[in-house]
Amino acid sequence: MKIHLLYRRLPNRLLERHDDIVADLGDIIVAKSCFEGMLAPLRVNGVEVIKNGYRMLYFAFIGENYDILKVYDREGNFRGLYIDVLAYTRREGNTLEMLDLFLDIFVFPSGEAFLLDEGELEMALNYGVIDKETLDFAYRVAREILEKIKRKEFPPDIVWEYDWRD
Repeated sequence: MKIHLLYRRLPNRLLERHDDIVADLGDIIVAKSCFEGMLAPLRVNGVEVIKNGYRMLYFAFIGENYDILKVYDREGNFRGLYIDVLAYTRREGNTLEMLDLFLDIFVFPSGEAFLLDEGELEMALNYGVIDKETLDFAYRVAREILEKIKRKEFPPDIVWEYDWRD
């Protein structure tokens, strides 16, 4: 079974694809896909963590302001968690829609977390793509997640119940 993903990014970018569903829990969708079309690998704290051909198992939480990607390299080794800060996550039937708010968090298997793409968020504000209220909202969501990570209250337990090989 497939989920139709509409991943929006302001001002007018749309990533659309059909991914394999691993689990449909109603308000949580677990699906898998591969990274492709990246112009350059993602490096966090000097470490290459995502590049084309790497695999992801993603968790979409309907009604929440984030999604979580479990990242695996080509050999199936767990690289970490990539968390998108979102304006919304909606579902209608087999269509999942998310609106990205630029900020991301990467969490290494060690638990060390890094806030990413602050420059992109600031640029979106400076160019009028978002307003100050949206910028503040994105930072608030990111700070809440980072605090929960520090307290070991994030990610939700369900993230550890599934693996790329499922």
